[in-house]
Amino acid sequence: MVYRVIIEKGEDFGYVAHCPAIPGCHSQGKTMEEAIENIKDAIRGCLSALDKDLIFEEKEIASVEIVV
Repeated sequence: MVYRVIIEKGEDFGYVAHCPAIPGCHSQGKTMEEAIENIKDAIRGCLSALDKDLIFEEKEIASVEIVV
């Protein structure tokens, strides 16, 4: 899958990365390249955690595309 990631220079340290499509999914790195690799790992971890939550709670889920 493709996710848009926002990377910005950190105030005190390297670079900070955010994935707006996944609330709470953030990471950082000393360099932009490291921040990108770290946010990839964070996205995988967040998606894995979401999958487990969905499986154990047995929620009814639908995926739809809409045009606005």
